[in-house]
Amino acid sequence: MKKIDIYLIKRFIPLFFMTSLICIIILLMQFLWRYVTDLVGKGIGLGVLAEFFIYATLSTVTQALPLAILLASLMTFGNLGERFELTAMKSAGISLFRIMRPLILLVFLITVGAFYFSNNISPVVQKKLWSLVFSLRNKSLELEIPPGEFYHGIDGYSVYVRTKDGRLLKDMMIYDFSNGFNNANVTLADSGYIQLTADNKYLMLTLHNGESFENIESKNNTGSSQNIPYRRETFASKQLLIDFDTDFNRYDESVMDDQSVSKNIVQLKESIDSATIIFNNRAAEQAKALTTKKYLGRNKVQDRNLDEVIHANIANIDTLRTYNADSLFAGLNPTEQKQSIERAYEIAKNTSGEVIYNRVMLNEAGIYMRRHKIDLHRKFTLSLACLIFFFIGAPLGAIIRKGGFGISVIISVVMFVIFYIFDNTGYKMARDALWEVYQGMWLSSAVLLPVGLFLTYKATKDSVLFNAEQYQKMWQQIKEFYNKLKRAKNNGKQSQTDYPNR
Repeated sequence: MKKIDIYLIKRFIPLFFMTSLICIIILLMQFLWRYVTDLVGKGIGLGVLAEFFIYATLSTVTQALPLAILLASLMTFGNLGERFELTAMKSAGISLFRIMRPLILLVFLITVGAFYFSNNISPVVQKKLWSLVFSLRNKSLELEIPPGEFYHGIDGYSVYVRTKDGRLLKDMMIYDFSNGFNNANVTLADSGYIQLTADNKYLMLTLHNGESFENIESKNNTGSSQNIPYRRETFASKQLLIDFDTDFNRYDESVMDDQSVSKNIVQLKESIDSATIIFNNRAAEQAKALTTKKYLGRNKVQDRNLDEVIHANIANIDTLRTYNADSLFAGLNPTEQKQSIERAYEIAKNTSGEVIYNRVMLNEAGIYMRRHKIDLHRKFTLSLACLIFFFIGAPLGAIIRKGGFGISVIISVVMFVIFYIFDNTGYKMARDALWEVYQGMWLSSAVLLPVGLFLTYKATKDSVLFNAEQYQKMWQQIKEFYNKLKRAKNNGKQSQTDYPNR
């Protein structure tokens, strides 16, 4: 390895680690913003929080690497161009591709590492992360009743406290909706305490000087009376026991075993093959059932292959066309007409229900299969994006010759937004079965790869791609050409006016 290669690698690696850290933090903040409600107010220990942050950070690595490589390569070559180091290398007879060669090899190794991470480490991280997220979602909120507003942190209950004096709660109202809104029980108390039981499974409410109202209307009462019977109870002291499990109960990670995000390439291919067989079998069974049943008056055909059944049914339909349905219906008496209409309606209704059921069953297998195909292709596309973004960032930096975070961040954000738009569009098209999965998932790569190759070609030819004067000159040429066409058109109209009979 020559000194110039070592020098370029030393310039690139610190910027790469710095930009990777920045991108991971940005994506991590976006992830936390989506799931902050699952963390706040639940009294989660520092160990669980640290575990959550570690898994969330690792889950953003594969998404952060392409943007980090784009930003680092753009800044590296922008700094070289701004300090005229790139010009000095080219004047010494070193081509731009030769200058890029050590970084191409380094980025290729990063791409291979990203693929290994995505295939072997990311599925394990995703399994642990989402099982932890589901566990956090089902943990009860930490008990902290604010004064002056209704507290809904207890399932089936709404508690209002006017003021608090330490642990003592004053002017309490407790609404019990556990039996439904129409059968709510209301309890009023001058003061009281709320505390957890020793096993952290229940809330113990100790109330003083109050009364409770319970709706005792019979569920079978269908009368129209506006007076609703209730039971009123006055008490000097009363205790209520409410289910309130505050323990953190982890979900078993096995619940994520069949999810596509927790599988590597081999497991994804096996699941796709199994889902494809199930999908084809269901489609064949449903096609056969729809063909052999007596829809539209066709006779049921058994013990024959599908082609013969279809041929027989088509022939049967051709025979039915010789009859006039209106004449046949008019020849029936009113009772028979009513019976035929009702029977036709029931057949159509049953057919519609069966078609809807079949569509749901096919969609279920199709969605499962497409989800696994999407994650299979994503392991390749995200890794390849690292290499594509390098071939965009490095020539752009050599062309604009501006280092630092200013112009580099702007260009990187613009390119990443373009990548995100095409990637998200392709993902939705693949997910909704509007395109083939490979077409949707490789859309962003197919769009950006030619851009990278074009920019690399322009940079090696020292093209002034971002020279404002060049574009102004081009615009002036276009305007002059337009004016010539306009003058020629006006001259033609003038000649026709001067010689109308020609």
